[in-house]
Amino acid sequence: MVAATPHVGEHSVAEQRFVLHDVPWWTYVALRDALDEVSRIRMTYLEGTLELMSPSLLHENAKKIIARLIEAWAIEQRVELNGFGSTTFRREAKARGLEADECYKLGPLAEDGVPDIAIEVIVSNPLVDKLAVYAGLGVPEVWTWHAERGALVVHRLVAGVYQLRERSEIVPGLDVGMLARFVRPGESQTQLVISYQAELRRPT
Repeated sequence: MVAATPHVGEHSVAEQRFVLHDVPWWTYVALRDALDEVSRIRMTYLEGTLELMSPSLLHENAKKIIARLIEAWAIEQRVELNGFGSTTFRREAKARGLEADECYKLGPLAEDGVPDIAIEVIVSNPLVDKLAVYAGLGVPEVWTWHAERGALVVHRLVAGVYQLRERSEIVPGLDVGMLARFVRPGESQTQLVISYQAELRRPT
């Protein structure tokens, strides 16, 4: 039997989360596939627990700014960093699946592979441990941006557990602290990218 628990937080008007318990793998896959073309709902599946989340405007604005800044850095540095947006990644053997807010791979992404870097924007508290899902999928790095703090945090997978890092080991030349200063939802995305590029080009 599937049990449902709704969650209403301070961002409930714009961002809603809903969790289902005891969900079989096939039900999760069927729901995800059925909603792929018609819904913005994000799903996170962890060993029978399924969270459904409708992202807020703040959430989508922040994740797009982060994506544009990362991609601007890659162009400036001539790094072959390929983006795959909110692709669904899932692994039945690990009973895990989700969509990153944004994700990247150095070079091509194999059809059955996972990205090198996943970006997660946190506006309201997740009801499922997304880092546990990413760890089970084997994603090397997860970068989290927290709306309350405006900080971009790097989590590096080491022996199946994420550890905090000051810099990425995938793209060590990218200063995440500098990038985070330009993640300012509500401002012009184009102007933020232009200002970030100017900072990158500043002589050291």
